[in-house]
Amino acid sequence: MGSTRPGGARDARRARLAEIFRFALVGGVNTGTFFGCYLLLHPWMPYFAAYSLAFLLSMIGSFFLNTYFTYRTRPTWKKFALFPLTNVTNYLVQSVGLYVLVTWAGMDDRIAPLVAAVVAIPFTYLISQRILVPRGSGRPGADSGPGSETDERQTSRLA
Repeated sequence: MGSTRPGGARDARRARLAEIFRFALVGGVNTGTFFGCYLLLHPWMPYFAAYSLAFLLSMIGSFFLNTYFTYRTRPTWKKFALFPLTNVTNYLVQSVGLYVLVTWAGMDDRIAPLVAAVVAIPFTYLISQRILVPRGSGRPGADSGPGSETDERQTSRLA
């Protein structure tokens, strides 16, 4: 027998795809923010300092965009402290992927970073979801009420 709610699984799948699309969109915005900040800061400081500050600023922006826009949840200090793990994961998966693609698969080292970045997206998505979405809240379309994701979204301050 099927689901008791017509379209329940289909609605959940559609909500998940929308969330993944929002995640990819935030990633694009984050990349643009990083590069724009880097270009603005570089004339005023050494390139590595500009790179580091741009990375930090874009990561902070990514945190807020992902909490409010992608996962539609409330930012907290705990989530903020754990969020850099998404960047570490991204870096590790891309680095290993780059090495494997160039060394073992013989891919052109000018193209391999792009492929490795695409491969890293699902890993980064899963880690960010684990950090930013409250446990037990269900996924997109979960019921609202005390302690639910919807209830958590009502407060907009970093708590």
